[in-house]
Amino acid sequence: MNWNAKEFIWLDWVVLIIGIVLVGVAVYLSIMKDKKKMKGADSQDYLFGKGEPWWVIGAAIFAANIGSEHLVGLAGTGAKDGVGMAHWEMQGWMILILGWLFVPFYQLLNNKLGRIITMPEFLKFRYTKATGSWLSIITLVAYVLTKVSVTAFTGGIFFEYLLGIPFWYGALGLIFVTAVFTIFGGMKGVMTMSAIQTPILIIGSFLVLFLGLATLGDGSITQGWSNMMAYCSQLHDGYGTTHMFHWEEGDPMYHQYPGFVVFLGASIIGFWYWCTDQHIVQRVLGQTKGEDNREVMKRARRGTICAGYFKLLPVFMFLIPGMVAAALAANPAKYGLVMDNTDAAFALMVKDVLPAGVKGIVTIGFISALVTSLAAFFNSCATLFTEDFYKPLRAGKSEAHYVFVGRMATVAVVLLGLAWMPVMMSMDTLYSYLQNIQSLLAPAMVAVFALGIFSKKITPMAGQWGLIGGFIIGMLRLVTNVITHNGDTAMTGWFWENTTWFWQTNWLIFECWLLVFLIVMMFVISMFTKAPSAEQIAAISFTPEYRQQIRESWNKWDIVASLGVVALCAAFYWYFF
Repeated sequence: MNWNAKEFIWLDWVVLIIGIVLVGVAVYLSIMKDKKKMKGADSQDYLFGKGEPWWVIGAAIFAANIGSEHLVGLAGTGAKDGVGMAHWEMQGWMILILGWLFVPFYQLLNNKLGRIITMPEFLKFRYTKATGSWLSIITLVAYVLTKVSVTAFTGGIFFEYLLGIPFWYGALGLIFVTAVFTIFGGMKGVMTMSAIQTPILIIGSFLVLFLGLATLGDGSITQGWSNMMAYCSQLHDGYGTTHMFHWEEGDPMYHQYPGFVVFLGASIIGFWYWCTDQHIVQRVLGQTKGEDNREVMKRARRGTICAGYFKLLPVFMFLIPGMVAAALAANPAKYGLVMDNTDAAFALMVKDVLPAGVKGIVTIGFISALVTSLAAFFNSCATLFTEDFYKPLRAGKSEAHYVFVGRMATVAVVLLGLAWMPVMMSMDTLYSYLQNIQSLLAPAMVAVFALGIFSKKITPMAGQWGLIGGFIIGMLRLVTNVITHNGDTAMTGWFWENTTWFWQTNWLIFECWLLVFLIVMMFVISMFTKAPSAEQIAAISFTPEYRQQIRESWNKWDIVASLGVVALCAAFYWYFF
C-alpha cells in the first residue's frame, strides 16, 4: 500500500466511514443523556441549550465560526493574496469585548424579562418593536447572502476537489445531512459535535501546515517557512503578500485594502459578528433557569477568553497553508501539486501532503466543522423566526408546534440561499465577497447596538430609523455591486456618472463612512423625538448590587488570560506588519 498516495484510497474511505459513525453515536448518546434533563423543557431549551462548561462554550464559538468559507475561502485567499485577509481572523481581542462588556448587559436584560433573550428582543426592549423585527429580517437576509449560500457553495468545492464528489451533490448533500442533524440534535447536538470536532480540526490542520512546510523545505519546516515567505514576498509585482497593511498606491492590493482602513473595516465587521450576532451570542447565554448571575457571567466570560485563543488559530490552520500551496504549485514538476483554482488550495493540500489513513481522520473533522457551522445557522434561523415573528402572532400554541415552525422557516432560508448561489459565484472571490457583503450590513448593527447600550440619550425612533436606514443604504450598494461587478464595470449615463461616490468608493471606506453617517443621524433624530422611557433606561443601568455581582464574577487570572489574547494578536500584527 502506498502510504504517500496523493488520492483518497480504500483506507481513507474506511477510516472516514467508521469515524462518521462513531461521531454520530457519540452525539446520539450525549443527546439521550441530556433527554431527562430536557423533560418539561420548552423551545428555549431546544434553541439555546443549557449552561455548558466554559471550555465547551469556547469550542462551540470557535466551531460555529469555522465554516467552509475558512476551509475553502480563507485558504484560497492565502494562496492568492497572502496575509491581507488576516485582519478578519485576528479578532480574538474582539471576542473579549463580548465577554467583558456585552454579556453583563445581556444578562441584565435576561433578569428583567425572566428568560434568555434574542438579539431582536433586546432591540424591541431598548427601542421599538419594529426595530427588533427589522433586525430579524436583516439577520435572515444576512444568512441567505453570507451563511447558507457561502457554506453550501464552498462545501461543494471542498468535496469536489478532496473526495471527487460532483459539486452539486456535495453542496446539497451537506444541506441535507445538516438539516437532519439540526432537527434531531438541537443546540445540545451542536454543542456536543463542536467539542468533538474542534481537536480533530485543529490537529488535522496543523498537520497539513507542518507537512506542507516540510515538503516545501525538503524535510525542514523552518526552511519551508523561509521558502514560502521568499516566494510570497515576490508576488504582486514585487510588493509581496506577506504584510497585512498596503500603503503604496502602486501595490496591486492597495485599492482593495487601502492602508489602515482595512483594520477599521475589519473591526466594524468583527464588532457586529462577535458581539451582536445571534448564532454567536446564544452560545454564551445558555444557562439553567434560576442560575446565579455570577456563575452565568463567569462561565460566559471564560468561554469567550477560550474562544479568543482559538480564534488565533485559523490563520495558521487555513490561510498560511494556502500560501504554502501557492509556493508548492509554483513548481509542479518538483512537488506534484497542480492548482488551477486557488479556492481548491486546502483540499489539494490535504490530498497531497497527508499520508493514507490520516486523510480520512482529518476529513472527519472537516465534515464535522461544515455540519456544525451550518447547523448553528439553521438553529439561529429557527430561534429568530419562532421567537420574534411567529410567537407574537400565534400565541398559545404548543411548544412542539413552535419548534416545527422554526424548522420550516429554516427550510425557506436554505432554499433562498441556494437560489442566491449563482449570483454570488459571479461577483468576486469567495472570501472577499463574504466580507464585502458583511461590510454593508455591519455599520447599522454596530451603531444601533453600541449606542443603544452605551448611550442613554439615543431615543427609540433613532434606533429604529438608524437600523432601517443603514439596511436600505447597504442593500442599495449591494444592488450596484451586482450591476457593476463591484464597481469595476464602466457605467455610462447621467445616474451612474453622478453617483460614482456611492458605487465606486472602496468598500472599506464606504463601510466606515456609513457608520459615521448612521451615528450622526441617530443623534440628530434623538434631538427631535421622544426620549427613552424609564424602563428602557433601567435596562442598560447597572445597580450597585449588580455591579458587585459583575466584580465577583472575575478574578486576576481572567485578566491575565485576556491580556494573553491581546498580546498574541499584537505579536502577529508586528511580524506581518
